[in-house]
Amino acid sequence: MSTPDQLQLFALPGLPMVQPGDDLAELIIAALGRAGRTLIDRDVLVVAQKIVSKAEHRVVDLATVTPSPRAEALGAEVGKDPRLVEVILSESTRVVRSRPNLIIVQHRLGFVMANAGVDQSNVAPADGVHRVLLLPENPDASAERLHARLATHYGARIGVIISDSFGRAWRRGTCGIAIGAAGLPGLIDLRGSPDLFGRTLEVSIIGFADEIAAAASLLQGQAAEARPVILVRGLVWTAPDTPAAELLRPAAEDLFR
Repeated sequence: MSTPDQLQLFALPGLPMVQPGDDLAELIIAALGRAGRTLIDRDVLVVAQKIVSKAEHRVVDLATVTPSPRAEALGAEVGKDPRLVEVILSESTRVVRSRPNLIIVQHRLGFVMANAGVDQSNVAPADGVHRVLLLPENPDASAERLHARLATHYGARIGVIISDSFGRAWRRGTCGIAIGAAGLPGLIDLRGSPDLFGRTLEVSIIGFADEIAAAASLLQGQAAEARPVILVRGLVWTAPDTPAAELLRPAAEDLFR
């Protein structure tokens, strides 16, 4: 793994509010053009999960949801709308923990996360419909589709990351992580490499895509910033491409599952 001397991060301006069915690659290409930017080899685009989910129709109208008895009971326990709880349960394989106003689940994709990533923030209610947003059906596949379109358009070897904000065990506050990746290594395994003094590294595995997503999150923000696409320039890597799914710790290695 080569460590660059500097990185540049650019928030892509002027993206419109993404609607279901929008061609996200075309919106990004147009925004890059308006900003006078192109993509070059080793550029990485970090795209917020929210706009990917919107473009992919991952929206649920809560008025169409009938809560199960389990959702009714859990909703009463944690103080959440049972229809919302039903959507959370439908996206999950199990409930890990719950307390008032919080449900920690194992998502069907393997993530252990709050509320299965079901989100109500920045989902425009202009028509009075109470909608919630789900994670993409397959974030790695979403990243690969964007990667294929953008790499072909610009003729460049680029990476694409789908990012989301996660809470972390043992630490307060959310942090950007990669839930989808294409064109770059999700993980970089340094085991067997020497350290500064020649000692062989035995456990060092770098969450490469997560570190990029966290850096981009500083520009994306968490509220009304409206900067869902960040261009990261200056990274260097030689490890093979791997999806973000590689970042998930297998159950056999998880001491807390």
